[in-house]
Amino acid sequence: MVIKEQIGKWFEHFHAYPEVSWKEVETTAKLAEILTEMNVKHHTFDDVTGVVAEIGEGNRIIAVRADIDALWQEVGGVYKANHSCGHDANISMVLGALSYLQQEELGSRIRFIFQPAEEKGNGANSMIERGAVDDVSYLFGVHLRPQEEIPYGKVTPAIHHGAAVFLEGKIIGDDAHGARPQQGNNALDPLFAIAQFVKTIHFSPYEAYSAKLTKVQAGGDSLNIIPGTATFAIDARAQSNVVLGELKERISRGIQAIGQMHGVEIELAWSDYTPAAEVSEEATTVAREAILATVGEEGYASDIITSGSDDFHFYTIHNPNLKAAMIGIGADLSPGLHHPDMTFNKEALDIGARVLAETLKKASYLNN
Repeated sequence: MVIKEQIGKWFEHFHAYPEVSWKEVETTAKLAEILTEMNVKHHTFDDVTGVVAEIGEGNRIIAVRADIDALWQEVGGVYKANHSCGHDANISMVLGALSYLQQEELGSRIRFIFQPAEEKGNGANSMIERGAVDDVSYLFGVHLRPQEEIPYGKVTPAIHHGAAVFLEGKIIGDDAHGARPQQGNNALDPLFAIAQFVKTIHFSPYEAYSAKLTKVQAGGDSLNIIPGTATFAIDARAQSNVVLGELKERISRGIQAIGQMHGVEIELAWSDYTPAAEVSEEATTVAREAILATVGEEGYASDIITSGSDDFHFYTIHNPNLKAAMIGIGADLSPGLHHPDMTFNKEALDIGARVLAETLKKASYLNN
């Protein structure tokens, strides 16, 4: 079977059997099975999902990462695991690159990191803790891009993701009868104040940032009870790690002030921080040369700046000397990433695999 056809079959399998973060058990087993069939040395872990494989020889190590988890979302009225972020495509492209590289002479070892739990924002840390990027000099990632960023046939050497963090809050007041509001502390009043407050946070117009409520829960089935308790969540994003830090601080201070004003306690818990991209010019240059060599000038697209986030960038936060870049593959992807009905042009899978293979091969021969 030719590699392009095999990539398509791999995609069909992983698309049909999605697994959510930290539960990618069958995905890990399938990857191990594929790597065994390919005679590629690899190892799994006793305490976490994911696989790390290697080909080539030498002291230098070039690496590539594929995220393997799916989202949990409503699809056609049913909640289930769903690969609407394209991680099934990322797995398939990286396996395809490995297949192409098995036919090539390499200048160093190349490590393939199949990482769990990107959607939780901390799967990269699990691989870092287990030595997946130890002694790695260059690290590459790959991801499909929505059609509003680049169309099918175009490839970008670097995706400049923004930083993101989530806030979960609980407002603790007192229930009251609908006829006697003075006897309680209505949790909806501070909740509405919070919704308005996050819209009043401003930075320089030259900075990209956002904060918005993404979840609100309050009250029960009885319509004559004023709810004293409510929970909410906020999604906060910025193009730089510095701005996100300040945004986070302003949100915390403002919400606590709202709690004091309304006489309620508000518990806050920040989670799932993912840093903004620290893109290496050296890694970007290697990817750019590989794109030009594979699909030519007509297939080359400039770097992409996106408000989306990816835990891939924890690898460079952990090791600032690591030269890293994530390659973006145009695929006419629509309606968008994370949409339950997301689709894309499957011909992009082989393009991504070939570009990635050429990138890794070129990096394997670098002297630095």
